[in-house]
Amino acid sequence: MRIFVAGASGAIGRHIVPQLVERGHEVVGTTRSAAKTGALRGLGAEPVVVDALDPEAVADAVAKAEPEVIVHQLTALNGPMRTLKRMAAATNRLRTEGTDHLLAAGRAVGVRAVVAQSNYAPLEPAGGRFLDESAPLDPNPPKDVAANVAALRHLEDAVTGIAWADGIVLRYGGFYGPGTGLETAEDAGLAALIRKRRFPIIGGGGGLWSMVHIADAASATVAAIERGAPGIYHVADDDPAPVRDIVLELARVFGAKPPRRVPAWVVWALAGRGAVEIMTQSRAITSEKIRRELGWTPRYPSWRTGFVEGMS
Repeated sequence: MRIFVAGASGAIGRHIVPQLVERGHEVVGTTRSAAKTGALRGLGAEPVVVDALDPEAVADAVAKAEPEVIVHQLTALNGPMRTLKRMAAATNRLRTEGTDHLLAAGRAVGVRAVVAQSNYAPLEPAGGRFLDESAPLDPNPPKDVAANVAALRHLEDAVTGIAWADGIVLRYGGFYGPGTGLETAEDAGLAALIRKRRFPIIGGGGGLWSMVHIADAASATVAAIERGAPGIYHVADDDPAPVRDIVLELARVFGAKPPRRVPAWVVWALAGRGAVEIMTQSRAITSEKIRRELGWTPRYPSWRTGFVEGMS
């Protein structure tokens, strides 16, 4: 198949492209930076520089590529952690305006499927410990993350609501591994905070996190591209765990001192309710559907092994 990967130079895009090429697909990959075209070409993609917020540029790029499938992996989460709010705002635009531009372009050329990135973090923190694909995004999110949840809701509704092609959304677990910020590189974003003991355990750290190695997230995406059905798939490993266990293990793997513990009320006052809820109330997801329907199996079924073997 001929596949248009929007965001091909991003953390997951850099893993999706070579997996698609290895399986015999033709890949056109977008980047915002001309400096990254060589790297994309080295992965086997035909690179194209395009601003995803420019509808005419997106329409032109997709028309020239003539793809059968569009893969939406656009984010702007590649800067230092101190710019997180700015990166989140830029990503929200990519998940709203960028999504609309890709869908319009895809409809114009008659693609058969659109596969888009979402994540599980904003799911409603209620119900059982393990949430399947029927779980809704939080209808009443904390104020400090409301714009982020609204952007994901727009993306999910827009993609799964198309009638002219198969609209597929992947809600990924937390990424780790090369290019994600949770890796062995000394200057990696979240890893650097953990090494410096600047990423604390909030309250009891009892929220459940579902993790997935970036290469496993990519292989799940390839499975969805090749044989996915319209709708939502959850993508995570087999070992959801309390935040405190995951952060403590990360500190051990990085050779850092154990993280500090900070009362929830302190973080609520300084950073907002959203940061507290994801550390104390988040639920895990089950990936039984994608395993059953698409035969997906992660290389790293547990982050405990992946943190040791798959960080570089």
